Amino acid sequence: MALIALGLNHLSAPVALRERVAFTPEITPAALADLTAQPGVREAAILSTCNRTELYCTVEAGAETSPFAWLNRRQNLNGANVDEFVYRHFDADAVRHLFRVATGLESMVLGEPQILGQVKDAYAFARDAQTLDTPLERLFQNTFAVAKRVRSDTRIGANPVSVAFTAVRLAERVFADLREACVLLIGAGETIELAARHLTEANVRRLIVANRTLDNAQALATRFGGYAIGLGDLDRHLAEADIVIASTAAREPVLTRRMVASAITARRHKPMFLVDIAVPRDIEADVGTLDDVFLYTIDDLREVIDENLRSRQQAAREAEAMIELSVEHFMGWWRALELRNPIAGLRRDAEANRDDVLAKARAMLARGRGADEALEFLAHTLTNKLLHAPSANLRAAALRGDAELLHAAERLFDPHAGGHAPDKPSD
Repeated sequence: MALIALGLNHLSAPVALRERVAFTPEITPAALADLTAQPGVREAAILSTCNRTELYCTVEAGAETSPFAWLNRRQNLNGANVDEFVYRHFDADAVRHLFRVATGLESMVLGEPQILGQVKDAYAFARDAQTLDTPLERLFQNTFAVAKRVRSDTRIGANPVSVAFTAVRLAERVFADLREACVLLIGAGETIELAARHLTEANVRRLIVANRTLDNAQALATRFGGYAIGLGDLDRHLAEADIVIASTAAREPVLTRRMVASAITARRHKPMFLVDIAVPRDIEADVGTLDDVFLYTIDDLREVIDENLRSRQQAAREAEAMIELSVEHFMGWWRALELRNPIAGLRRDAEANRDDVLAKARAMLARGRGADEALEFLAHTLTNKLLHAPSANLRAAALRGDAELLHAAERLFDPHAGGHAPDKPSD
């Protein structure tokens, strides 16, 4: 049996292909049932996010290509040259990959915590679809334990490494409680949207969104419970803002020194915190010379981000060591699980030989042969059948000089090997 992880992500494939491969929550249960119905596929789980789609399967020997062939058929990928974008990991490498994914080591933002929740969702889908058995069930439980340990024992998620989150975190340092702050967001692009999301999670008191296109400002403000204005209304509302975060595509500054100075006067010199994360800059540089104004630029944030990223990279190295140890532990369990198969086979063969010889001994009795003759036949024939294969294999090992197998056999058949040494005779 083999454990397989295969898929593609933001590092291996373009977004157009990732979109074609993705599984929505609505189709995932049926997909799981279909995948485990494929010849040789015993278990399956599907992890599908905006950045990755991955299959985790256990398969019988000879069926290692079944999951990839199924993915091609299921998502109509024939002719897409998808093979060059797909990665495949087996056994220990598959375990290591899932551990790395769940701890954020494979994420676009190193150490981001959302992926663990997505892995838990993938596990829940597979559990509800009844496509998990002992091996994958144990793998996912170990994955959650590893991710929890990495989060608690390292600082991999302690410091922000995105521009939007760093801007909000800096704002929290100036205004300890954002629930009392009014925030003005200038722009309506992805960075401003991320900032709006972080601010909403921090329960900011009031949110104002300003944009050149009022419809875009209204769309963003509506999603996050804010108020929309056009850039032409900045002068009227600037004094209301305790915090300003600006990120537009304007070629000239949208906030001038005159505008901010006027707002500070109207605020009776209550401090303002401004973050300019646009290139070219949205806020005139000399705004930072005003009293009661704290101005940060993208370069200031970059210094913080770089320092935080170095901290996460150090934590990632610590996480790697923890993961390697956990992979070793899981693979020890996996190898022990695999060893149970030859034991079961050995027992089945022995029982089949027993039943065959017993049937022949009973036939002898039925034909009038004596009981002693039948018992002697049973004992002699059964002993020969049980010892034939190991005896032949040991003779072959001796002829080729396979000392390792001979020593292993000696330990295996030693009646005292599994017990305690005999007690010393008393004086």
